[in-house]
Amino acid sequence: MAGEHQTVGRFAPSPSGPLHLGNLACALVAYLSARAQGGRFLLRVEDLDVPRCPPVWAWQAMRDLEAIGIEWDEEPLWQSRRTEYYEDAFRKLDRMGVLYPCFCTRAELVNPSLAPNAGDTQRVYPGTCAGLSPEQRRVRSLTRHPAWRVRVPDREYMLRDRVQGVYRENLKTQCGDFVIRRSDGLFGYQLAVVVDDAYSGVNEVVRGRDILSATPRQMYLMELLNAPVPTYAHIPLICDVHGKRLAKRDQALGFAVLQQRYGASGVRGMLAYALGLIPENRPVSMAELVDLFDWERVSRKDARLPDTGKETLQ
Repeated sequence: MAGEHQTVGRFAPSPSGPLHLGNLACALVAYLSARAQGGRFLLRVEDLDVPRCPPVWAWQAMRDLEAIGIEWDEEPLWQSRRTEYYEDAFRKLDRMGVLYPCFCTRAELVNPSLAPNAGDTQRVYPGTCAGLSPEQRRVRSLTRHPAWRVRVPDREYMLRDRVQGVYRENLKTQCGDFVIRRSDGLFGYQLAVVVDDAYSGVNEVVRGRDILSATPRQMYLMELLNAPVPTYAHIPLICDVHGKRLAKRDQALGFAVLQQRYGASGVRGMLAYALGLIPENRPVSMAELVDLFDWERVSRKDARLPDTGKETLQ
């Protein structure tokens, strides 16, 4: 286990497809930060949704990480093998009286009359199922398996993000009660990430800024489960040369394609340059990046890949 003050970082991909450069950027910055502080770096496979996350993609992600020079210090943690830990946390929350079953359909949840969250496309849940009586729950359960939501307080949560600065969110008015277990029985990301980070001793979380608005939900669960709150750094998203955010469908910007064209050191340099870690786009070793790493260098704006003039990046 880590020492009391040792930095423990992690990368936690959801292996539903090949890694693209946006995924690798998060892995790279998380790795560099941990190593620059003399800390440890862990790998977690977020394959809760087993049908969408076949092991072949997880193993490919590991090969890509190794190829670019990222090494982890323990055996990877597979979420699909940790159901008992999520069950335990679920039961604890249930005993606290903060959970309730939700029978709302997907169509009801995307009702345009519901107010959208700040910063994402989800809607503020109005508490439709929060006040159902035991008999109403019994009747509805005859025709529909419920999801499970956690009641949130009317309180503002605040974090000081290393990259994005101060972020505030009132869970009641900007989020609403949120799902921690789906109607098919699978546990939700919000619960699993809290349980796993606490279990592994992770105290520094580096991920894309698109996850920033989810952080107050996780902080609330940490509070309920008496788990420590890590330091957060939500880094810019990586975009192509035209400013379009990368996605797993962008096969031309997958690591394997770019490694074949530019080599691992070239891909490292491309990412480091886009993120502001080095002043020019050039091949670079991992050892050099560890020595150079400084959070003050990390760009605060979404990062565009350099235009190499190659067809691959268009």
